[in-house]
Amino acid sequence: MNSSKEGDNLLTLKQVAELLNVHPNTIRKWIKDGRINSYRISSRGDRRFRQNEIDRFLAELDVK
Repeated sequence: MNSSKEGDNLLTLKQVAELLNVHPNTIRKWIKDGRINSYRISSRGDRRFRQNEIDRFLAELDVK
């Protein structure tokens, strides 16, 4: 699932949880708290995350 913009690849909830080394429920909490943006797709409401936004989130974690 790639969008037309470079670096705007979409990741699944599982991929983001593995990348950040946390449980998927932690990602869901961070979404609810407004720490991470997610995008709902499909009629099931699956979540997707932009790679560049997750990269930015990781960079902010490294600074703190």
